[in-house]
Formats: sequence, structure tokens, C-alpha cells
Amino acid sequence: MSEIKEQQVNPLIEEADKKKNEGKHLEAIRICEKILASDLKCVEAYEEIGDNYLSLRKYDKAEKALRHAIKISTKSANANYLLGFVYSCVNKWKDSVKLLEKADSLYPNHPEILRCLGWSMYHFGQRKRGVVLLERALFLAPNDPLILNDLGVCHLNDKSFERAALLFKKTLQVEPANQKAKECLNAVRFFQREFAKLKKKK
Repeated sequence: MSEIKEQQVNPLIEEADKKKNEGKHLEAIRICEKILASDLKCVEAYEEIGDNYLSLRKYDKAEKALRHAIKISTKSANANYLLGFVYSCVNKWKDSVKLLEKADSLYPNHPEILRCLGWSMYHFGQRKRGVVLLERALFLAPNDPLILNDLGVCHLNDKSFERAALLFKKTLQVEPANQKAKECLNAVRFFQREFAKLKKKK
């Protein structure tokens, strides 16, 4: 899970961040709990706990930690983004969009925030706006496999097969072992064949 980097003050936060990047999520959480034992208002500690629980797919615990972070600092772009991401994972699209829009207003033009906002917006029923936001995210980070795949999935859903195929092929140029892109590209080819058959029958 990539978080939005803002200024980090506590050296223990950096240690927790390192553990998180090594995939040692429970160790990272323990470090942050140590920080909170002496400073209950440390926003970054709650954010790190939320981010680690998010990686562990423990969405209820992630939500609890991130709600604490926002209570202390409503203007934390990172906390709003992470909680918005949590809600997208559990299909609470309306809540997700609201928080991600706030994160975007606090930290404009960040490709990761725009990616998540576009994805949530698309699933919230505002498909065109969602795709526009994902295209903007891609413009800012043209080789990001997460953006390429999310945008590809939206185009696949909208039956824009050629655009979807291009995006998944680009992901595989950047990350040749990307399983999601391989599966989606196979799906695109399957649907292209099926639609071609239907056209012939007409």
C-alpha cells in the first residue's frame, strides 16, 4: 500500500515505515503503538497503523486507526486518502469518494490519490468522471502499473477493448510478471473474439 508522504517528525515513524516496506506489518504496528503510549495525539502513528492493517486486509482495524487520525487532524491528506482507500476495499463508494475528494483538495495532482478517486468515482456510478480522473493520474505517472490496470479494467467494463488492451500491454512492458494484466489481457481477447462472432451472425 503506498501512502502519501508528508513530513515525518518522529524517528520511530521512519523505523515503522521501514518495517512496513519489508512486509513486517505487525512489527510496524507494535512500533507505532509504542509511540502512542507516550503521545496519544501522534497522527502519523495512527496513519501507519491504518496503512499496515490495510495491507493485512484488516479493514475494520484500519478504519478505526484512521478515524482517530482524522479526528486529531482533519487536514491530513494521508489519513483522508487511506481511509478513502479502506472504504473502496469494502465497497462503501460514497464514503470513499467523499474522503478521497478531500484528500485531493489537500494534496492536489497526486497520482495515487487520483487513481483511487477515479476508481471509486467509477464504481459509485460516475463512470465518465472516474475514467477522466484515472486518465489524469496516468498522465502524471505514465508507467504506474496500478493506474494502468485500473484504467484498463474500466475500459474493459465499458467495452473499449482496444484501449483496454493497450493499457494492459503497457503494464506488461513495465512489469512483465504482472498477473492481473495477463488475466485482463486474456479477457479482452476473449471478448473481442466473442463480439466479432456476434457481428458475423448479424
